[in-house]
Order: sequence, then C-alpha cells, then structure tokens
Amino acid sequence: MRITVTGGSGFLGSHVADALSKKGHKVTIFDKKYSKWIRKDQKMYVGNILNTKDLGRAIKGSDVVFHFAALSDLGEAIKLPIESVKSNILGTVIALNLCQKFKVKRFIHASTIYVNSIEGGFYRSSKRAAEDYVEEYNKIYGLKYTILRFGSLYGQRSDANNGVGIILKDAVLNGKVQYTGSKKTVRRYIHVLDAARACIDSLKSKYKNKHLIITGKKEIKINILLKNIAKILKISKKIKFKNIKNVGHYETSPFTYKFKKGQIYSQKQYIDNYDGVLQLIKEMKKN
Repeated sequence: MRITVTGGSGFLGSHVADALSKKGHKVTIFDKKYSKWIRKDQKMYVGNILNTKDLGRAIKGSDVVFHFAALSDLGEAIKLPIESVKSNILGTVIALNLCQKFKVKRFIHASTIYVNSIEGGFYRSSKRAAEDYVEEYNKIYGLKYTILRFGSLYGQRSDANNGVGIILKDAVLNGKVQYTGSKKTVRRYIHVLDAARACIDSLKSKYKNKHLIITGKKEIKINILLKNIAKILKISKKIKFKNIKNVGHYETSPFTYKFKKGQIYSQKQYIDNYDGVLQLIKEMKKN
C-alpha cells in the first residue's frame, strides 16, 4: 500500500515508517524537519502541518495516513495552550479534510491514554477534541479510522523530554539514579519497537473504526525501575526521589475521567413556547 506518515521524522513516527517499509509498503514521510533516519526507499516532504498545500502533496495518492504530527510533549503543551490547539486539533482537521478530499481509505490517528484521564492538561484536552473530529469525519464523510491511544513509550530515538530517557541519561552521565516524582508512581512502559509493531498490526480490517490502547503488559513501580537501572549500571549511591509534583502527569492510573453531566438550570418565570413563537411572528409581519 501507499502510506503517508505525518510526523515521520519523530520518535515513534520514524520507527513506524521503518516498519512499514520493511513490510513492503511505499512510504512517504511528512514532517517539519528532514528525518535523520530516512531510508532510500522512502519519500520525504518537509512542511508545516497547518499548510494545506504542503500536506496535500504528501497525502495525495495515499491509501492510508498514519497521523503522528502533533505537539506531543505534555509538559510543553501545558505552557502552550494555543499551540496545542493549532497542532493537535487544527492540524488533525486539516489532515482529515485532505484525506476525505483525496479518498484515503483509512486515517490512523495517534492519541493518548490521557484522553480517559483528569490529568494531561491542554495536551489531553487537544487530543480528546481531535478524537471527536476523527469520529465525526467517519459519521459525515465515511472516512474510516483507527485511533491508537499510546501509553508511556521509551527506546531509541526519543527526544530529551522522554521520561525513561531522562532517568537513564542522568544515571549514565552523572552516576545518579533519581526521579523527580514520588515512589508511588506506577507506569506501563512499552518499548517503541513494540509500539511500532502494534501500529502495523492496526492496519488489519478488524481494527477499522476502533480505538486501541497501546501500552505495556505489566505495571511497574518506578522504584523497581530505578533499582533495576542502578543494578545494571552498578551504581551504589542511594536512589533519590525529589517528590516534585509533575503537573498534568498521573501518578498511578490514567483512567480517572468521569463525564460531567451538568446540572439542569430551572427558571420559575419563563416565556411559554407558544407565546414566544407568536411574538416572533408578529415582529416578522411588522418588519
């Protein structure tokens, strides 16, 4: 198949692009910067996700679009609410519109487990809204989709903000094993290569118009992870927990979202519907 990967120069996107090429698919990468890991059998378009012409060149002729282009760092998104709207909501809608225009067979959207959380800040808000648009494009235009909700990723090619990467870098370079949060923290880490394989598997027809949670099989307490790192690197110094509140990050479980039903406001005095319509008719006739 002909497949476009937006955000294909990034951490997860580059691994997915590689896995698709290895499977024999014709891969086109779209990103704001040229990929360090591009293969000879892949095409590359550099451009802005908000530029319809730039993105259109990459999507036209594709059978499937993997949409990874986004403001994906939670901590950064908390400081940039407007940018999170532009990148994660508007950028997704522009991509959806082009997929509908060019008759793309499936839109595979990278989301997050934070959509089911009260945490996640503006990142969660933008990703939840983006999912709504993906579903509505299916209802209105029949554009088939798969939504992939990722948990905590780690592995090669991660940027400087990756949680596991930060811990490992500090341990390797400074001989310190420490964590900014608390001992209570629990995660289901998944290696980026396992996540990429799951993305390839999502192409199967049984995952059309489905939501998939892609995360680690086992829960791991952060204390155990740090002890394992210290053991591997033979670091005898005491493990340190800074107990800093990571704003927007969940501690033990992301699945805490409860829909707010809202309270019905009741008025003692109100204009009866019959009288209201009668009043409008009189004004229309008068004017």
